[in-house]
Amino acid sequence: MNISEVAPGGVAPLAGRPVARVGFGAMQLRGRDRDAAISILRRAVESGVNHIDTAHFYGPGEVNALIREALHPYPDDLVLVSKVGAAHSPEAEAGLALAQRPEQLRAGVEENLAQLGVERLEVVNLRRTDAPPGVVAEGDQLVDVEDQLAELSALRDEGKIGGIGLSAVTAEKLEQALPVGVACVQNSHSVLDRHAEPVLEVCRENGIPWVPFFPLGSAFPAGSAFPGLSKVTENPVVIDVAAAIGATPAQVGLAWQLAHYENTLLIPGTADPGHLDENIAAGGVCLTPELQSELGRLSGKSGAEIGGL
Repeated sequence: MNISEVAPGGVAPLAGRPVARVGFGAMQLRGRDRDAAISILRRAVESGVNHIDTAHFYGPGEVNALIREALHPYPDDLVLVSKVGAAHSPEAEAGLALAQRPEQLRAGVEENLAQLGVERLEVVNLRRTDAPPGVVAEGDQLVDVEDQLAELSALRDEGKIGGIGLSAVTAEKLEQALPVGVACVQNSHSVLDRHAEPVLEVCRENGIPWVPFFPLGSAFPAGSAFPGLSKVTENPVVIDVAAAIGATPAQVGLAWQLAHYENTLLIPGTADPGHLDENIAAGGVCLTPELQSELGRLSGKSGAEIGGL
């Protein structure tokens, strides 16, 4: 069967591969019941998802191990995307520390390969510290992006990486990286939080896939050490639009992202089967131009800079 016939949200390219525009972010599977997590992963793939976002420092290694147990040997059309630039650190806030040096990036790629049981990662995202959210680099973690891209390019030449993505970057850093070839960009972005619009504009100009994280606001509670971004699902306008079209507020927030740029790829994460089905169904929610304009006027920026990787 043609992928476009079953892909949630339709299809867009990622590192030369066609993927469903509604994918799955695996971070929330950390600490979950093993059988339930495996079931969610299999349910996602059976529902047409073929783009899964993960990282070796989720757990650490726990999430990659779950993906391998649930899905290996992997379907031919499955695109596994991982991330480097951080490492598990129990003593650090949020349990993560930066790992920005070139040799640390290489070590992260090798960890991902071993944990997932593959010889090549279709895309590896370099998690920078140029834009919120997250910790600020200092000391030996202040690394020039060109040095990092040189190491990742070497890994690509070795066949261990298919494409190089960027995460938490400014428009300036993205433009600096363009000559290397950028497979995708991951930045925090939602209908309520448009800080990353200048980065998205560079993606539009260059046809680069856009993978917004926290598309519904942050998963961190507002009262935690890392206060959350404004919750899209709690916005009165979003709630009214959802009621008017018979959708949920979460589906409206995700559908707005899909309508905002044709190369947007969503990676909503959940450990709940009902929420997974809701997220996948968001790919079929149609917003009229009038509703898109109404939502587009929600341009206030939350101003909250949260932690997380």
